[in-house]
Amino acid sequence: MNTKVEKLENNIVKLDIEIDEETATKEYNKACKRLAQRVNIPGFRKGKAPRAILEKNIGAETIKRDVLEYLLPSTFAKAISENDLNVITEPYVESYTFELGKPVSIVAKVELKPEVKFDKYKNMDLEVEEFKTAEDAMDKELKELAEKFTELKTVTDRETTDKDVVVMDFEGSVNGEKIEGGAAKNYMLDLEHSNFIPGFAEQLVNKKAGEEFTIDVTFPENYHDEKLKGQPAQFKIKINEIKEKVLPELNDELAKKVNPTFKTMDDLKADIQKYLDNSAKIENDKRVANKVFEVILENMSVDVQPTMIEREKEALVSDFKHKMAQTGVSWEEVIKKDGAEKIDEELKAEALNRIKNSLMISEIAKLENIQVTAQDLEQKISEMAMMYQTNSDTILKEIQRNTALIQSLSQQALSQKVTKFLIDNNNVKYVTSDKK
Repeated sequence: MNTKVEKLENNIVKLDIEIDEETATKEYNKACKRLAQRVNIPGFRKGKAPRAILEKNIGAETIKRDVLEYLLPSTFAKAISENDLNVITEPYVESYTFELGKPVSIVAKVELKPEVKFDKYKNMDLEVEEFKTAEDAMDKELKELAEKFTELKTVTDRETTDKDVVVMDFEGSVNGEKIEGGAAKNYMLDLEHSNFIPGFAEQLVNKKAGEEFTIDVTFPENYHDEKLKGQPAQFKIKINEIKEKVLPELNDELAKKVNPTFKTMDDLKADIQKYLDNSAKIENDKRVANKVFEVILENMSVDVQPTMIEREKEALVSDFKHKMAQTGVSWEEVIKKDGAEKIDEELKAEALNRIKNSLMISEIAKLENIQVTAQDLEQKISEMAMMYQTNSDTILKEIQRNTALIQSLSQQALSQKVTKFLIDNNNVKYVTSDKK
């Protein structure tokens, strides 16, 4: 096999490939045998029809196409490897000449990964706004923990406040018609943290146990039920019980409730401080990584072609449609709301940003010989198993069904390793920040 490579514009390479006559003839004969097994020719058992009869019945061109389908994958792979081509798309055949008794000529084109050039990506001096834990962070964490162990105490000697929990019966209607699913008995509602219709919980304040009344509310314009959007509604309410929240004291007993291994409140505080310190480190690492990426991308030279942006944009659209479908919103509704032109511009900008980041990570990994190991993948699989509350074997089975998943995990692992390299190999000076 002989291959001539010609570089064209827009990162496209033309491949002129010649397959020798002997190989072409050998593969043509093999194709005849394969196809003879799959077609019924009157007067012949399967696989026994002579080549001339087969050609007459299905046509020589059909056989030639079968030869090319069989040969092209390995032919392209060899051409790419021998010429050290960094391709990002599958080669496509532009034309071919296939005459029996002569070499086969194939003209194909393939898109190459854009060349990336850096001014600098390591040993840079950078200033990053430092994240510092808020002074009242410990108090907030303790308060949130205490709230998780809040007890409810029934009260009978007062009216409801906006801090109470009420047990109630309710029945809703719009224009006199009952709302489907809009009624319940002994429903418990936290008035302080209500997710009901705006204005609902507020009208349950200053009421007594046993009191019955009607409230008026209006469903939001963005309500999920189309029939109820923006509609005024009435709810008949009966307060069955008023419950007061009783927060536990911040003492050793609470610490033991949070974690049996804690003996004192000091143990709990030490654990919270460890969490706060780790959170601060994660946030500062994120800020450093963002700053490093920002500076590198500003000074990185790369020619990203429209075809790459379009492919990445289509991938984004596909992901977006999938996520929207899960929320019950259609792509057409999004287009109608924000406008096709605006969405297209935003998607193209996001696609370009993702491409540049991916190219940057790939190039730095190549320059620094950063590779993903089996151990790295095992770690990502374990993390994924934990995220979905399953085991690693289940994730491995999913990987076998979906090979794109292992590629995604590999890319994530590589990105993390390159990011760590960049954080460790640049000089960061933290400056005062008001951000929390």
